This record gives sequence, C-alpha cells and structure tokens, in this order.
Amino acid sequence: MKIEQSISLKPYNTFGIHATASYFVSVSTIEELKQILSLKKYPKKLILGGGSNMLLTQNFEGLVIHVNLKGIEIVSEDENFVLVKAAAGENWHEFVMYCINNDFGGVENLSLIPGNVGTAPIQNIGAYGVELKDTFESCEAISVETQLLETFNKQDCHFDYRNSIFKNEAKGNYIITNVTFKLSKQNHKLHINYGTIASELEVMHIKNPTIQDISKAVISIRESKLPNPKVIGNSGSFFKNPVVSKTHYNKLLQNFEDMPSYPISGDDVKIPAGWLIEKAGFKGKRFGDYGVHKNQALVLVNYGNAKGSDILDLSQLIQKTIEQLFGIYIEAEVNIL
Repeated sequence: MKIEQSISLKPYNTFGIHATASYFVSVSTIEELKQILSLKKYPKKLILGGGSNMLLTQNFEGLVIHVNLKGIEIVSEDENFVLVKAAAGENWHEFVMYCINNDFGGVENLSLIPGNVGTAPIQNIGAYGVELKDTFESCEAISVETQLLETFNKQDCHFDYRNSIFKNEAKGNYIITNVTFKLSKQNHKLHINYGTIASELEVMHIKNPTIQDISKAVISIRESKLPNPKVIGNSGSFFKNPVVSKTHYNKLLQNFEDMPSYPISGDDVKIPAGWLIEKAGFKGKRFGDYGVHKNQALVLVNYGNAKGSDILDLSQLIQKTIEQLFGIYIEAEVNIL
C-alpha cells in the first residue's frame, strides 16, 4: 500500500475526465482500509470505487481512496436459495455473469450496468423492472469515524428509487466493503415485460426464456443503445426518471399525446427522462467535445477532452429546458464532485 501524489483520476472514472488528486491510495484489504482511515494527516478523503457514477468537475485537494477489495463466496444455500457475498471492488457485470453461469437468478436484468459491487447499494441500481434491493440481503460497511465494521440489512438501508441511506443521512460516513445477495436456485422469477426485453426475446426466437436468455437480451439492448465507456466517456444514465402526479401527467397529455408513463402508485406515474430530453431536442446534440448520445438521450458523453464543468453546464441546460417545457424537474443520478 503506497500513498502517491498528484495522480490523474482519468483512468478511474468512466467519463474519462481529467482531474488531479493531491494524494491517492489503492486498498485491497479491510485492514489497509482501516489503517488509511485512521490517518489524521488527510482530513479530506474521497472514496472511489468503479468511478461509474460520478462527474469530476474539479481537482480533489485531499486523499482519494480507491477501494479494490476482491472476492466472491457462497455464504449458505438450500435447494431453493443461495446467499452470495461479493467484495466491494468486484466489477458489477462480472459478478452478474458469475451468478448467471451458476444459474443463480435475480440479477440478470441488471447485466452490463457499469461500476462495482460496493457502490451498487448506494444508488440502488436498477434496470428493466428490477432494482438491487430486490435481491439485497445485507452489506458490511466501515465507519469512517470509528473504523468499526457494521452490518446493514435491507430495512437499515432505506432503499428508494436510485436512493439509499448511503446517499442521504449516512452519506460520507461509511464505506461498503461487501454485499450479500439472496438469489434463487430454481423457479426463477423472470421479469420480461419492462422495456423491450420481450420483443428482443422474440427476435432471438426464444419462447421459454431462462435467466441466461434474459441476460443476453438485456446485454444486446444495452449495447445497441448505450456507448461503451472505454470508447466514449460516459456514466450511463445521467438523470433519474421523474415521478409526477397523475393530474400533472394528464394535463401534459393534452399537448403531448405520445408521452409514455409507468404507474408508481394510485396518484403518481413515472415518466422516462430520456423521452423528455429527446422531445426537448437534445438527443444526439453535440457541443464540441461533449454532448448527448445519439442513441440514448439519458446519456451525456465526453467525446475526448471535455471538462467536467462542460458536462455539468450541459446537464443544467437540459434540466432548465425540461422544466420550462414540461414543468418537470429531472434530477441528476450521478454524483457531482
């Protein structure tokens, strides 16, 4: 374990934004993490996982701690379910593939989501009708203040849409070290009616899909719509899908008859933010080295050497325009630093 100085964070964020960390360290054990956290010399610390859900708009004048904990293990199992624990530094998609290859069901709809396992609960990542909380059993996290390891169950985490306790009242107070999932071994509950999964399965000529088939369908859909961060810098979906009242939605339908929605509760509906952004004319729009992706309006991209502030300015322009056109505020899903 070595603390380095003046390190570029460009390789450590999927936007590919250049920003400098005054100090940088990568930790591969819990003991190393505890040791680093106990150092009083660096009062300002930033925890970095896969770097897939952040936009760096400035240099970080402190210590960046790259959490690189590895390992996947089966905690317990019976004939119906298995508890699988994955370390925080495991790549999320590779973990999903581990589950698929072992016929463990529940996370197949979350295939190809960028990032690491440790940051997944913070965001309560989700896609195609499934959220992380659906299979979440518990996680362990180190208190930044005390360096003690604590366990959080599902209720403790206060999961909500793209939200959790780790984004709110406990933000910055804990570092997740591992996550345990409860996955099915048989009689898998399949989710194929959200988005275009069902039609993709038809294209694949599959009538009785397995979790492997669903994963392949999701990967195919995502690859057709979303740019590979290794080719074009991005953080996946930049905005959350807004939730509005049915009254407001019905009022908007008078002017926008094709506006899609998904029921949330008796009084609320969710509107796809991508549809709003596309309707506002931003899809595929490019501003020099940055812009909105041509195939998915939810994705803001860095075509080369954009600054984080450029992308932030664009996101704020989109928010302002959507609010003016539809009376809806769309919230950023990524963390802006």
